[in-house]
Amino acid sequence: MVEPVGNQYVVARPVYSENSFGEEHKKVHRYHKTFLDHLRVCFRCSPQKAKNIATGLLPITSWLPAYRIKEWLLSDFVSGISTGLVAVLQGLAFALLVYVRPGYGLYAAFFPVIGYFLFGTSRHISVGPFPVLSIMVGEVVLKLVDEESWKQHFNNSTALDEERIQVAATVSLLAGIFQLLLGALQVGFVIIYLSQSLISGFTTAAAIHVVVSQLKFILQLPVIGCKEPFSIFCQITKTNIADLVTGLIILVIVFVVKEINERYKTKLPVPIPIELFVTVVAAGISYACNFKERFQVDVIGQLEKGFKPPIQLDMRVFQSCVGEAFSIAIVGFAVAFSVAKVYSIKYDYPINGNQELIAFGLSNIFCGAFSGFAASTSLSRSGVQESTGGKTQVAGLLSAVIVMIVILAIGFLLEPLQKSVLAALALGNLKGMLMQFKEIGVLWKKDKYDCMIWVVTFLCTVILGLAIGLGVSIGFELLTIVFRTQFPKCTLLANVGRSNIYKNRKDYVDIYEPEGVKIFSCPAPIFFANIDFFHDKLITSVGFNPLRVLRKRNKALRKIRKMLKKGELQMTPKSFICTVNGLNDSDEELDNNQIEELDQPTNMADLPFQIDWNAELPPNITVPRIDIHSLILDFTAVSFFDVSALRVLKATLKDFIRVDVDVYIVGAQDGFLDKLERCAFFDEEIKPSIFFISIHDAVLHILVKKNGDSSPKFKPMKEMGSSDHYIINTNGELRNRAYTIPTETKF
Repeated sequence: MVEPVGNQYVVARPVYSENSFGEEHKKVHRYHKTFLDHLRVCFRCSPQKAKNIATGLLPITSWLPAYRIKEWLLSDFVSGISTGLVAVLQGLAFALLVYVRPGYGLYAAFFPVIGYFLFGTSRHISVGPFPVLSIMVGEVVLKLVDEESWKQHFNNSTALDEERIQVAATVSLLAGIFQLLLGALQVGFVIIYLSQSLISGFTTAAAIHVVVSQLKFILQLPVIGCKEPFSIFCQITKTNIADLVTGLIILVIVFVVKEINERYKTKLPVPIPIELFVTVVAAGISYACNFKERFQVDVIGQLEKGFKPPIQLDMRVFQSCVGEAFSIAIVGFAVAFSVAKVYSIKYDYPINGNQELIAFGLSNIFCGAFSGFAASTSLSRSGVQESTGGKTQVAGLLSAVIVMIVILAIGFLLEPLQKSVLAALALGNLKGMLMQFKEIGVLWKKDKYDCMIWVVTFLCTVILGLAIGLGVSIGFELLTIVFRTQFPKCTLLANVGRSNIYKNRKDYVDIYEPEGVKIFSCPAPIFFANIDFFHDKLITSVGFNPLRVLRKRNKALRKIRKMLKKGELQMTPKSFICTVNGLNDSDEELDNNQIEELDQPTNMADLPFQIDWNAELPPNITVPRIDIHSLILDFTAVSFFDVSALRVLKATLKDFIRVDVDVYIVGAQDGFLDKLERCAFFDEEIKPSIFFISIHDAVLHILVKKNGDSSPKFKPMKEMGSSDHYIINTNGELRNRAYTIPTETKF
């Protein structure tokens, strides 16, 4: 019964052990499905299930028939044009990160959009080139295509470009295959292993790689066969001043306008399309002033019209880039799903992680087959699509139409554009990623483990490269989880405020600890990796090792029996009397006996008296004294045990019981007792009656069992007519319920 009293409450109920609670409150018998039951459900077919599967695999069939033409079409049209213009420029710019001709970036901005339009579940993200994925693909291109040796043997720049395109397209296609397989196997949950801290640190490090890779285009340095940035600084004297000045001017303008867009985003109807403006102006000036001839700047050059036929797969590339392709698949999906999730929460519609994997897998396979490179979603481009009024992926389809128009008809207008302008635009889109450095201080205050994950991910990715750095970072992240579970913060609890609340005894002043009772809490699952740590912490907390005490007692019993047999020991009502000054038996002689005998319970049945181990013992016999009689193990936060942990736990409990310390377990999860039964955990020493519903139930049971002798302040008084009902007031006393308790002190 719960009786509210103002802003307090009074609870009157029996003291419950798990057994007594189960006897009074019967459980509902539930049927738990077996593996065969799940298989039957999986393979069962019905018209509704078939329809759900079809709409799940092809989401366009569910949202396109419900498309509101009058309300959404105009918004999607405006958004599609704006997003398409940005996609064209980003495609050209990010192609430089892949070390292919800029025109191939347009393919990466076109083909993935078509695939995602048909199979994707997010309505707002803009699919296409992403700088992090582009630099990852570029690393594979540099690894497999040695520019210096290629030019020495073939001296053909066209063949070199074709080889780079072949590698970039193949690794992108392989990444798409991985994504498709993961989606088909329904393992979209893999994203949970990439925490926000890891993604942030990784993308920030990738931004550093992007900055370094773009320096050669801004400075127009002929870096061949060397690794940046050292080779760049070695050739810094060969910098093209016109490209440098142009790149810096564009970079400053882009940063300033993006800051204006961010600061006044609530007042601006749409973000200022600064990339479009500077591209048009820069291309016009470069063409009018003939920068290529006058200043020898590096320009985009001829953009091939139309689309390329499907590429021929190179199995050599397949075999050489499996690891990198898998990393690209995971990173691309992680970034896209994170952005999609933000918009799905904002606009309240569901997205499916497994279907997203399938959508991106098919998109990247489609893109790689037609000479594109791996795609994900760009944060800035998705922001443009959403902020300009995009409602569905119809806006994405229209942006692909804009890209197609550039590919087929007006691409020649961009041929005079300097590559340094594209590099500056690529760097301008990194502002958000580079600003993530601010998270280090915030994470350090919030959670030091997350801060360490961020820093280690950043350093590993910068030093080791994107693919290897990602693998090492995931390993470190999982290691922190293992560390937290393997070394949990076990604590001793105490009663706070003379109520039924128990907290860490070190954190509060007004605490009460029943004499002879220790309450030990473990806030983590207990399994083979941390059971030894749990055991050591428990021994440290109680102040003695029960196994050692048990062995000492059994050794002492042996000595006492020998002394009694030889007449060297006499027993008085108050103490022992030893008739000799010393013993001839040594500890070494006693230790020669089988050690298993020392681990058995002490047996005093053959003695004419009972030994109080905390009282005075005969001379030359020393046994550690134990100052507790009860130990409570709080398993409220323990989610599971494995068999190895249960074996050690059983041995530990027996050790305590054999030295006359009663052990109680509280807060065990549902089904824990059933598991213990299956594991043959219980025997004559360990019984199910040691399990209690809560810490307070166990404490009250102990106080009643010990008859209140251990604590005069905590003396229990039974309710008339009941054997197990008690009330505790805020002065820490258990009183008869007939006693009048002031309202402000009732519990």
